[in-house]
Amino acid sequence: MNDFQKYADRALELGAKDAVVFSIDQICFDSRTLLKCMYGCDDWGKNHTCPSRPGNPTMAEYKEMLSRYKGGIIIHANEKKLSQEVSFTIEGEAFRDGYYFAFSMSDCALCKTCAACDGESCRFMHKARPAFHSVGIDVFKTVRQFGLPIKTLADADTEEQNWYSAVFID
Repeated sequence: MNDFQKYADRALELGAKDAVVFSIDQICFDSRTLLKCMYGCDDWGKNHTCPSRPGNPTMAEYKEMLSRYKGGIIIHANEKKLSQEVSFTIEGEAFRDGYYFAFSMSDCALCKTCAACDGESCRFMHKARPAFHSVGIDVFKTVRQFGLPIKTLADADTEEQNWYSAVFID
């Protein structure tokens, strides 16, 4: 994991506000995230990357898969699209460096409206990834360990948002 720092440094070069290396034991899983997705997300069951879609892995399956990684990097940005672009770029670079299981997770911002909402196939299957929080990860608890900013927002239209993505590397 010592060489994962180069990916954190690269994320900063790409525009991330913060980027930190994590070990897999620092990722905080909590199945209650499913409740927040089910009863707090307007996209529940609609988007291709949503765990509620038929054929997608369950939260328990994601936890098992992700637990096999050594660690990776957490990326912080104030824009959803930037967070996704940086994490996907880092995934590609780690893959080309020989980490063939590198996998980014970021709330999808590739389309204004997900093609699934119109009953269509994903327009960007090679780039779309599930959100860091939608697979059972307590993002608040996870990022607070690193001193990264995160809070619930009283008004998402006027307050600065913190978007987090992660690249799992092994």
